[in-house]
Amino acid sequence: MAPKALPVIAHPPKARRALPVTAHVARMVLPVTAYIAQIGLVVTDQPPTASTNTTLKPAAGFVNGILDKIPLPRWAIYTIFVAGALLILLCCLCICVKCCCKGSKKKKKKNKNKQINLNDLNGKTNTALVQPGAAGGGYGATKQRGRLLYSLEYNAAKSMLSVGIKQADGLMAMDLGGSSDPYVKVYTCPDKSKTFETKVLMSTLNPVFNENFNFPIQKSSLLKSRVVMQIFDFNRFSKHHIIGELRVVLGSVDWNHVIEEWQDLAEPAKFEEENLGEICFSLRYVPTTSKLTVVVLEAKNLKSMDIGGSSDPYVKVQLALDHRKWRKRKTSAKKKTLNPYYNESFTFNVSFDQIQRVHLVFSVWDHDTVSRNDAMGKIFLGCDAAGNQLRHWADMLSSPRRPVAQWHHLLSSEQVNSTLTLKRRIPLQSRMPFL
Repeated sequence: MAPKALPVIAHPPKARRALPVTAHVARMVLPVTAYIAQIGLVVTDQPPTASTNTTLKPAAGFVNGILDKIPLPRWAIYTIFVAGALLILLCCLCICVKCCCKGSKKKKKKNKNKQINLNDLNGKTNTALVQPGAAGGGYGATKQRGRLLYSLEYNAAKSMLSVGIKQADGLMAMDLGGSSDPYVKVYTCPDKSKTFETKVLMSTLNPVFNENFNFPIQKSSLLKSRVVMQIFDFNRFSKHHIIGELRVVLGSVDWNHVIEEWQDLAEPAKFEEENLGEICFSLRYVPTTSKLTVVVLEAKNLKSMDIGGSSDPYVKVQLALDHRKWRKRKTSAKKKTLNPYYNESFTFNVSFDQIQRVHLVFSVWDHDTVSRNDAMGKIFLGCDAAGNQLRHWADMLSSPRRPVAQWHHLLSSEQVNSTLTLKRRIPLQSRMPFL
């Protein structure tokens, strides 16, 4: 009998248990951990220790070793490092600022177009080339200070100059009420031996004086003198303010008849004119070689500085760049003379770009062996000079390679220093040419 087949019981498939997320992460981390162990790194769950930091950061240990060898405390070493870093940073900042300033200067020069082209000059004096605007009119209306009616008469037999102050008209108001209290001061220069004043007329802008003043003066001195007429506003409890003045050169007056005329008042001079003598020198500039040659020839009628009525003069020649003292030379001292002769030459290296920014200063000094040397007179030339000084400088630039000689009247040191303010610092470019 065949065995009876057992019934097949179908069991439902077992449901697969879902693994937790941590198990999946463990499966992914294990190969990475094995790889790290294979290359020799140790991975632990412990926090890094001091030995671990030394192993991972050998540079720090090397630096600490060097710092330990320095016989200074750590705070001092750190201070030195910080100061050095700040100094380097400051130098970099100065270089950047210098480069920016040079770039802005070049742009300004291109925009203003004030460069002088010596190739376009025809050998004639042209003041406007070195001082733009000098040939044109003024930049605005000047103050109307009024005008003065005066008279001049010279009696050659008595060597007497008679100055008449007649009247003034349209004077500038100096008081708050729109009026002035004018009077006139009269004197001659450079020999300011006598000074006269008119009476004060209160609260008027059109005073009538009708006063005459006499000055004893020789005919030879008359041609070298000037008469100065200054109108002041009188104030009882404060300083008297000057309204305006007239300066008449007596050498240009026709003394065959009495002079009586109206003249507009001018702005008062800041410094009183004084006869300090004259100096003669020549200038020569060669643009191709950048050579400026100065020859001090002679001087005459210098001021007496010693007790015996003489002086020991020498001439100091100073070159300034951008209003900073740059280079200087001086002549030999001539003993006991007021009319020295030098004929000494000096050469300066000045590029064409610098020749438009330099000032040439001549100063005459009295040499003293015991006491301090005394200043006798001064004068300066350059693109922003005036009068004969500017004309001489323009002649030199318009006539390259040719020496140009000229006489100049010396001025007081105070007057020149107030016009030309020089700084004592030497230009940075002469010491650091790479900037």
